Amino acid sequence: MKKTTRLPGGKPQGAREVAMNVLHNVEVKGAFSGLELNQALSSSDLSRSDAGLATEIVYGTIQRMNTIDYDLESRVKGWPKKVEPWVRSLLRMSYYQLRWLSRVPAHAAVDEAVRMAKKRGHAGIAGLVNGVLRGLLREGFDAPLNDKLSEVGRLALVHSHPQWLIERWITQFGVQKTEEICAANNEHPHASARINPLRIGRQELLVSMTEEGLSAIPSPLARNGIIAERAGNLVHTNWYKEGQMSIQDESSMLVAAVADPKPGMQVLDCCAAPGGKTTSMAERMQDQGKVIANDVHPHKEALIRQQAERLGLSCVETMTGDAMDLPNRLPAQSCDVVLLDAPCSGLGVIRRKPEIKWTKTPDDIASLAVLQSQLLRRVQTLVKPGGILVYSTCTIAVEENEQTIQHFLAESPEFSLDAEWSEEVLAPFKEKGILPEAFSGMLQILPQMFGSDGFFIARLRRQSQ
Repeated sequence: MKKTTRLPGGKPQGAREVAMNVLHNVEVKGAFSGLELNQALSSSDLSRSDAGLATEIVYGTIQRMNTIDYDLESRVKGWPKKVEPWVRSLLRMSYYQLRWLSRVPAHAAVDEAVRMAKKRGHAGIAGLVNGVLRGLLREGFDAPLNDKLSEVGRLALVHSHPQWLIERWITQFGVQKTEEICAANNEHPHASARINPLRIGRQELLVSMTEEGLSAIPSPLARNGIIAERAGNLVHTNWYKEGQMSIQDESSMLVAAVADPKPGMQVLDCCAAPGGKTTSMAERMQDQGKVIANDVHPHKEALIRQQAERLGLSCVETMTGDAMDLPNRLPAQSCDVVLLDAPCSGLGVIRRKPEIKWTKTPDDIASLAVLQSQLLRRVQTLVKPGGILVYSTCTIAVEENEQTIQHFLAESPEFSLDAEWSEEVLAPFKEKGILPEAFSGMLQILPQMFGSDGFFIARLRRQSQ
């Protein structure tokens, strides 16, 4: 029996109350939106549609924070710092619903916000909430932008991103691509899954999902990927429980294809949790050989092991420990393929984790780039002569990607970029005309390209002796 989330008044929470609590905890406690939301939903008795509404409110409100605060600043005295945190969350999420959720009737959003204000606070707060929201409906949204705003300032407000990110992306990608990145970051992520080819074919699974009334199509980016719309949580389906699929973003699926391990090889995944790339490589190897999956956290090692068991993969062996220490635990030059999916700033997954754009700083990027270089220097010793080293991140920061690889190559002349990627990986980029003309063996995927996560992948080869 599911637990029911209750407030001090003893009454079960609705979708908006769940959303407000999550938003409050993300802002005040520094909680991660995805983890906080999953915990809140699992302890509630919300229907599927209400859970969907709570999810949309949470992510949408965090995504549009800059724009919302800009408009509310002229309507609420002392906004935002002099307003109680829970009231901030309530007004922000109500603004989001009124402006961007056309399927939510305006009167329902206002009435519910006022009810929640009375329940949590007092008549004065309820009056403030009522007045602000009805004023928005009466006067309209889109507070006029200052004519003197720079291009950076305009994009920061229109697309709700911090100015420092806008500035760095304009420098790196130009104004047009920066606007496309920001717009893509505010879209709702689609659900994607990777088939387990050892148990089912992609077309067979698509037919099965269609027969169950789900909307599912082949991924245009990943050969073993599918995209599902209005499918709910695929983890609860029999296809998942029976090991026919894994939940994974399409960009992330490409990493195993770039690594391209063969049956019988020894492969190392240095930072493996939650196991998507580990199990994808094992599937490609037809469960023949060995895939060593290492992670620093014991509970995540257990998660990887559970995923391998669910998928029927016996070639996966798990380890717990710091990736920096791997050269002390494994023989030098013992692996045909080494994958370093490095800790990163996550600027490619803002669509899934919108608080990243408000919490990350340039200093975070700089310190992570140092760590990534250190990890590369350590784990490269495990690659056999003629073997492959794959480096990947879910960020679009050049310091963590291209520059990290360039620094590594300057220090490690025995390695070189390998541009011999399979057509399976390159074809979608060629079809869209977005594969770099001078493709060197590094690929930066931006979130607007395929509606998938922003990702960076580089493939390097150690010289044969």
